[in-house]
Amino acid sequence: MAGKFLIAGLGNIGAEYELTRHNIGFMVLDSLAGESGISFSTDRLGAIAELKYRGNTLILLKPSTYMNLSGRAINYWLQAEKIAPENLLVVCDDLALPFNTLRMRKRGSSGGHNGLENITELLGSSDFARLRVGIGADFSTGGQIGYVLGRFEDEHLKQMPALLKRACQAIKDFVFLGADRAMNICNTKATPAQKSEKGQSPSSEAPSPHSEQSEESKTEGV
Repeated sequence: MAGKFLIAGLGNIGAEYELTRHNIGFMVLDSLAGESGISFSTDRLGAIAELKYRGNTLILLKPSTYMNLSGRAINYWLQAEKIAPENLLVVCDDLALPFNTLRMRKRGSSGGHNGLENITELLGSSDFARLRVGIGADFSTGGQIGYVLGRFEDEHLKQMPALLKRACQAIKDFVFLGADRAMNICNTKATPAQKSEKGQSPSSEAPSPHSEQSEESKTEGV
């Protein structure tokens, strides 16, 4: 049965934040819009584009509220478009995952991510799906803010098109196949960067020590 979905990519507006790790949510939505031949227009609390996919309507949202107030835009557009929370998918960066890794969940804690935290606060629930895109955690103590607001290295930018393509497919799977099947596909599919000589899959990765972001990141734009 066809439905309407809100796909929200998290990030910070402004040229100074382009191609930064914290803006991977924006990058994924830009890629999805680009491959679909549609463009964003400025609207209330964000940039909006509408995409049709297999009979479904996808409202793509890039909040203009900065990361820490992402929930304002998402809450507004859920209500304005009369979209049920179970049809919300949030795309965001994640320090706890290695670069080139995707994880989809139907619900969960914010993990210290300020955008997810604000969404949870304003929706009054953490029961919304999220597609987490790994950015790694290659920074020393106290360097978290500079890292997430820093630009991707050239080596990672070379791998970015393939990563964005996989993320776009995960969004389409969420819409067409449902959260459970989309999670199964997204979370068990090994990528070249994740495969070991023994064929280890992403599901067998050890937990990252950076499972939560530090309190010092709670500043505007972070």
